[in-house]
Amino acid sequence: MSASRVAAWLAVPARWYLGWLFVSACVHKIAEPASFALDIATYDILPLGLVNLTAITLPWVELAAGVMLLTGARVRPAAVLVSGMMAVFLGALLVALARGLDMSCGCFASQGASEDPISWLTVVRDSVWMGLSGFVFGCDRGLAGVDAWLERRGWHA
Repeated sequence: MSASRVAAWLAVPARWYLGWLFVSACVHKIAEPASFALDIATYDILPLGLVNLTAITLPWVELAAGVMLLTGARVRPAAVLVSGMMAVFLGALLVALARGLDMSCGCFASQGASEDPISWLTVVRDSVWMGLSGFVFGCDRGLAGVDAWLERRGWHA
């Protein structure tokens, strides 16, 4: 089996992992937008007028990207979306760390700085996830999922 074929098959569980990650990350944000808005505001990057809009819309974008990755529907656009979100998240983390903020990442459940603090390990973790989304973008060949099913039936996604 060629290296590109192996990479294509490895991209499938990577895609599922990222999909699960983004779906699980958005659950509390959708359920508790006020808490997520507070997490966003704590970064002190966005104008206050955009905090609530971001807190309401971003989790749904995360959900859409996660479901697309899990189901194998429009995988490459979903991977680009995940990479873009990860780039923004990394930028926000780096700014917060440079400012010396002691705060929660806000990535999953809002637990406060004592249980989910931002750190350089958070930057490394998010960088790995961003790299994984790039791997999915470059290597996923639609071997499993909705796009593959449509392709087998002669319908092009």
